[in-house]
Amino acid sequence: MTDTQNIKKIIVEIRAGAGGDEASLFAGDLARMYQKYCAKRNWSFSVLDASESGARGYKTLVAEAKGEGVYDALKQESGVHRVQRVPVTERQGRIHTSTASVAVLPIVEAKEVQIKDSDLEVTFSRAGGPGGQNVNKVESAVRITHKPTGIVVSCREERTQHANREKAMEVLRAKLFEIQREQAVGSVDQIRREQIGTADRSEKIRTYNFPEDRITDHRIGKKFSNIEKVLEGDMDKIVQAFQS
Repeated sequence: MTDTQNIKKIIVEIRAGAGGDEASLFAGDLARMYQKYCAKRNWSFSVLDASESGARGYKTLVAEAKGEGVYDALKQESGVHRVQRVPVTERQGRIHTSTASVAVLPIVEAKEVQIKDSDLEVTFSRAGGPGGQNVNKVESAVRITHKPTGIVVSCREERTQHANREKAMEVLRAKLFEIQREQAVGSVDQIRREQIGTADRSEKIRTYNFPEDRITDHRIGKKFSNIEKVLEGDMDKIVQAFQS
């Protein structure tokens, strides 16, 4: 799969890093930014699983995005994102620094990643949240553990066990494919560190500095203004900077 332009389905995984509640809020900001950008491009963006933290924050969020050129546009988002701003709960006006990590993985066909049923531990539970009474009464949420690697994936978006299992398997295949592509021989934790770092404040690909209204991408050395507009999904300048 060297022609990335042909990859039309991806997994977007966002995790709050250093910074406590503010990191969770920032993870939520990034999730909404990608969702709104996908909407602008007429791509779909559906949340497969999420661990919420407060009204607008996420500890973790896993979503699927589909559309022509989606991987080519968003693959550069993988890494640690850092935000510098005054949290709404900060009474003394001090600027806090927080992080969130993003992983963007291509969804691959089943034939590209061989997974043995004996290597899987599958459990079911009730899926909370929206979806009507059926979601809460039936154990439709799926959690899959890949025993050889320790990778755990889950999905609660769909209304049936079967559909959620299929979605969870897509996420698992994407993660295993990424490991194979990197030809890594270490642990799964090592694989994740290679892609997104440890989510420490010092390991960052991009900084969102609210007091100075400036976004800096540290890999290409370019700066962008109007943070609020970017977080509303206006990511074109950033995406084009990587494609030029």
